[in-house]
Amino acid sequence: MSQRNTRVPHQAVQEICPLNEVLDRVSGKWAIGVLTLTGAQGVVRFTEYERGIPDISRRMLTLTLRNLERDGLLTRTVYPTVPPKTEYRLTEAAHELTETLSLLTDWAKRHQAHVHESRTAYDERKAADQDTPVRSTGSR
Repeated sequence: MSQRNTRVPHQAVQEICPLNEVLDRVSGKWAIGVLTLTGAQGVVRFTEYERGIPDISRRMLTLTLRNLERDGLLTRTVYPTVPPKTEYRLTEAAHELTETLSLLTDWAKRHQAHVHESRTAYDERKAADQDTPVRSTGSR
């Protein structure tokens, strides 16, 4: 069994854990869609999210909106109409975040083909490696 340094200074763990929680929340598949759509449109209603974010279920959309509101990234306004009208807007913190998300999504669009080609080449190499018999180096 190898001996590795598995000790992490207590202060480092305290600093990393809260960051991971926030990053996990805002980097999720659905959160990115909600934040970028809201950033592009300014004010978004629930049905506009359903139309604008492919494959998201109503339940997942509801959870994502609640979590982003709870985290202070969206404001929710309900108007007393029949049926009720609900609108979502970005908070100042979310506006700052969408600038970064925009850079990230632009990067992803520019490099999508490269990533796909790299995955294909990797998968082909791995498949070829599995087809090659492993030679024994000796007996035990």
